[in-house]
Amino acid sequence: FSRDLELILIIRHCGGEFIFRGWREGLEKQIIVYDGECRFCQWSIGRIQKLDQQDRFEYLPRQADGVVERFPRLDESDFNTGLRLVSPMPESGPGDEVVYVGSDAIYEIYRRIPPFHRVTWLYRVPVFSTFFRACYGLIARNRHRFGKVECDTACGMSPEDPDALSGSTR
Repeated sequence: FSRDLELILIIRHCGGEFIFRGWREGLEKQIIVYDGECRFCQWSIGRIQKLDQQDRFEYLPRQADGVVERFPRLDESDFNTGLRLVSPMPESGPGDEVVYVGSDAIYEIYRRIPPFHRVTWLYRVPVFSTFFRACYGLIARNRHRFGKVECDTACGMSPEDPDALSGSTR
């Protein structure tokens, strides 16, 4: 299969619709919107970028110009609850995208990345999804404590300047 193919199957059952999203032609990239001021978030996005060998995602810090204009639904979002995965709906206009939040976004991201796609089904098991959501919520609330990005790449301070890193002034 090519990464540019997706099959949409809609099954109508008792007046409801179940949508299976597979492959179709011309699939737009999924957009990961994250807190660009958070060092842990930057580290996490860097990890996903390294794993995304097929270039399936676009990476966009929420502080970037034009994010709210491009995705108006994100204007009221509280990014303390986690990153967002914006998934364009097939044959729809702007504003008709599906937005996954927090651990649901992580599940949707990793189910598209080999070899993780083979084990992401575990997230759909209720006990595991509850556990993953609780863990993600804990990490999201404390993400500024978990920063793994070196200061010279995250905040523009030089690691050679000990006064800048310690916060002291002379």
